[in-house]
Amino acid sequence: MKVFFAGSIRGGRNMLFEYQQIIALLKKSGHVVVSEHVASSKLEEAEARLTEEDIFKSDIRFIDECDCLVADVTVPSIGVGYEICHAVSKGKRVLCVYKEGTNASAMVLGNERVISMPYRDMEGLEKSLKLHL
Repeated sequence: MKVFFAGSIRGGRNMLFEYQQIIALLKKSGHVVVSEHVASSKLEEAEARLTEEDIFKSDIRFIDECDCLVADVTVPSIGVGYEICHAVSKGKRVLCVYKEGTNASAMVLGNERVISMPYRDMEGLEKSLKLHL
């Protein structure tokens, strides 16, 4: 399955390790992650060479081409929220995960078209991913 992984980029660099782990779990399960760049430690350098419009068009194209979207919503992000909304509007399956004990957005948790799951550790997250993808 083609998966678009979404995570906070400009405000979520402290989540880089978790993003890398989630992408590794998705790949281990046989999925193709079309947005691995989100977990790159050099992402900010790469994005500096692109215009805002280039980034927008690229992400929208990736979402349009994917089978589902998996988002870590632990860190609030307008961009991730936009990506989730776009995927929902296109009828894509959307799974949002967040660290247990954090305050994920009610706009995500309350959306019946979005599956939302807290995670405590990567083992629990792996089980959730396998169950819902």
